[in-house]
Amino acid sequence: MTSAPAIDLRTYNELDAIRGDLLDVYAEVRAPLLHLPNYAVTAFGERLDRHATEPGFVTVLAYEGEHPVGYAYGNRIEYGDRYWQRTSPAPDEQYTSRPAVALKEIGVRPAWRGTGTARRVHDSFLASRDEQHVTLMVNKAAGDGKVHSLYQSWGYKDIGHSQPSPASPRLTVMIRLTR
Repeated sequence: MTSAPAIDLRTYNELDAIRGDLLDVYAEVRAPLLHLPNYAVTAFGERLDRHATEPGFVTVLAYEGEHPVGYAYGNRIEYGDRYWQRTSPAPDEQYTSRPAVALKEIGVRPAWRGTGTARRVHDSFLASRDEQHVTLMVNKAAGDGKVHSLYQSWGYKDIGHSQPSPASPRLTVMIRLTR
């Protein structure tokens, strides 16, 4: 890993002012997959717009100057949320009986990978959360399993699988304590 670059982490609870920045970073982060329907920028934009209306929505954007280089966003989920309903096997009650935070997306532009930026964005996202657990979904095959391994190194453990939409790949659901 190279030394940590100088970045400014900014937190937002509304999407309007930063939607374009999020879409720009997403397009570069997911460039190799944009030909797949689930990963298309328009599909991401639709998910983003829906997620932004859900309870506890927060986005953290990393900037170098005024250039966005990474992001994370998510929201609070509660017992009975479709997130948990689509997870198989059904998650243990210790994870679903209280609100959790779902990290819906995290990404860092390729030039910023390996610099610690993703971890800084992740930790900043969790810093203001009061939920006990954080959960995320990952395509285990992405990056030859490197992303899954990275999340494991951050303390996440596998608890099941989910396919959020017919166009989505089967994803691994992971969870950890927020602190």
